[in-house]
Amino acid sequence: MSNDAFASPRVLALLAAFQAVDAAICVQPVPYVAKCLDDVRYPQRNRWIFAPIKAASAVGLLGGIRVPWLAKLTLVMLTIYFSLAVGAHLRVRDIGLNAVSASTLLATYGVLAAKGLAAKSS
Repeated sequence: MSNDAFASPRVLALLAAFQAVDAAICVQPVPYVAKCLDDVRYPQRNRWIFAPIKAASAVGLLGGIRVPWLAKLTLVMLTIYFSLAVGAHLRVRDIGLNAVSASTLLATYGVLAAKGLAAKSS
């Protein structure tokens, strides 16, 4: 790893795989995902956006293995995404497993984003 590396390639690849699987299950949301979106009152007509966003994040994380600024950008955007997700859960007082999952992902991506932004830029 170079001096600019802030997340191991293995971590970025694992997170990319997670995002890719998440994108796949959002194409035609599985019942669990659909219920989660129903619970936070996310409009049906806008749900199509999740698959491309998550697919793009998978590509960004994977590409970030070779291009550190791309990993940094993707991690910042995922931090924003999961901030909005946690906010959606809190707005409807949904503090169950889905809110915990979103919060855990927010913390994970937030820490990596902060670490990346603190790393010396290329």
